[in-house]
Amino acid sequence: MNAMQGQLTTSQVSPQAKTKMLRILSFLDKFGDELDHTFELVEPNPYFRMMLHLVRGHLEAKIITPTSLVGQSRVPYATATRRMNEMVEAGLIERRPRTQSGKSFSLHPSDKLMEQWMQLSGRVERLARTSFGGADRPGGDEDYFYGGSYMATSAIPPMQVLSEPIKLPGGLRVLVHGDPTFMVMDTLKRQFEQAIGAQIHQRAFSIDRLREEARRNAERKTSRYDIIAVDLPWIGDFAESGVLMPLDEAMDIARLDPADFHTAGWKAAHWGGRPYGAPAQTTPEVLFYRKDLFAEAGLAAPATTDALLKAAQRFHEPLRGRYGIGWNAARGTALGHTVLMTMADFGQPVLDLPEIAGGFETDHLARRDYRPTIDTEGGLRAAEFLLQLLEFSPPDILSMSWYERVRPYAAGKIAMAYGYTLLAPFFELDETSPAAGNTGYLPHPAGPGGRALAPVGGYVMGIPANLPEDRVRAAVEALVLFTSPEAQKMYVQNGSRTNPRYSVGADPEVRRISPIFEAVDAMSWRDELQFWPRPPVPEITDIIQICGEEFHDMLRGIVTPREAIRKAQARAEAIVRAPGPT
Repeated sequence: MNAMQGQLTTSQVSPQAKTKMLRILSFLDKFGDELDHTFELVEPNPYFRMMLHLVRGHLEAKIITPTSLVGQSRVPYATATRRMNEMVEAGLIERRPRTQSGKSFSLHPSDKLMEQWMQLSGRVERLARTSFGGADRPGGDEDYFYGGSYMATSAIPPMQVLSEPIKLPGGLRVLVHGDPTFMVMDTLKRQFEQAIGAQIHQRAFSIDRLREEARRNAERKTSRYDIIAVDLPWIGDFAESGVLMPLDEAMDIARLDPADFHTAGWKAAHWGGRPYGAPAQTTPEVLFYRKDLFAEAGLAAPATTDALLKAAQRFHEPLRGRYGIGWNAARGTALGHTVLMTMADFGQPVLDLPEIAGGFETDHLARRDYRPTIDTEGGLRAAEFLLQLLEFSPPDILSMSWYERVRPYAAGKIAMAYGYTLLAPFFELDETSPAAGNTGYLPHPAGPGGRALAPVGGYVMGIPANLPEDRVRAAVEALVLFTSPEAQKMYVQNGSRTNPRYSVGADPEVRRISPIFEAVDAMSWRDELQFWPRPPVPEITDIIQICGEEFHDMLRGIVTPREAIRKAQARAEAIVRAPGPT
């Protein structure tokens, strides 16, 4: 699948915000026309006209050439050319070569020009409110005029083109997961291609096929991809087996602004103290619940597993086609993830990790001195809890996985569902969904011995270890751009519900798009976002598969909970190569 093309600000803002921003351009353009046509002594302002054309092209992802820019100036060709060159010298216009010879180039508004444009727009908005009303509107209608809220000083500015286009023969090649966030990138193809100055070729796979392709790529003499998306639990495996290059070997990590990433998401990208990727999406698994149904039933949002079971029983009405809860219960990978997260709900990590304040320590996993801890009291409680959940689940629960659990929730057939935040668009963007506008977001309710937490999932973008040296620098530039606050805001405004950065979650326009961002930020500040439930050790994929098989047999009634945890423990111990008792 191809992905990402074109210019910038169009998709950096939502369609609504984009319309508002273009409206102010249209207003200034028409106001200039009125001045030009009303007063005989008024002369056209070529700087102003060319600025409008540049910014409009920037917003609409259109190529601006010197010829087209001069044509918009409304002054003679020679005069317009001089004024254009003056704008270049003043740092208002950036030139980008369109051919290898450098004789043909496109023009783009510089950061300086865009900053001045944002300031002008804000002043125009304030003047309009003051002079023509709107400032005292009931409810403080901040969005009333020309996207004033977007122009707020705390808003993340539009994404800018790279000062120099990256040079990659054949274009940038990216391998990603076929989830909603990465699919948003496909709709932004024009914006990203123009931003980096190169074509982008993106391939998307399901989670299991993505892992296979990444490992197969590592066996090639040279990588077919410049950037690959990596599921967080794979970090240890991909680092140990040489699939990924340590990022600090390829770039200055400070360029990523690590402090801006959610702590759990950034730490999960590390192995042996070194980062192997930049968070592209941080998507905790949370509990979606129907606030309207809970209010009608007089129930509080469930904070414990006991309260969750009671609520699931209350809403479980199979004869009416409504069920209590949906979750990942399909055999293998899907259920395996559920098992590890449910064990965490009861305070039990799948490995014998040292306990620390707020969770469990994962900084020294590269020492490989761990062993599985499935056959434990916490493991047994988790198994018994899943059996209880089964009673209040849809009849096809044992084949439900990532998307199947959320679709019936969006359709109003399920009152609650465990799901990653990236799946929220299935109901948030569907105006016909009963869950739209009626969904609350909670961390996993805690069981005895546990505490509320939201297990962190998502993907980092990393650089293949076998990428030819002459492509590494360009890959780094693209990776920095794709994971930047500007790009992350763009994903959100085009339908994504994942976000790895604090700054994006705090952006006023982002917070208005969905309550999910404020909820996740609150979980992060409460230290509820945790990645230890799925520790990124090399064996974790096999352990997840084992749990997904043994617990599936339990849910089907083939084995008891004790037998399931005992068999899973024995199989997991057989694959863990670390020393220790078995």
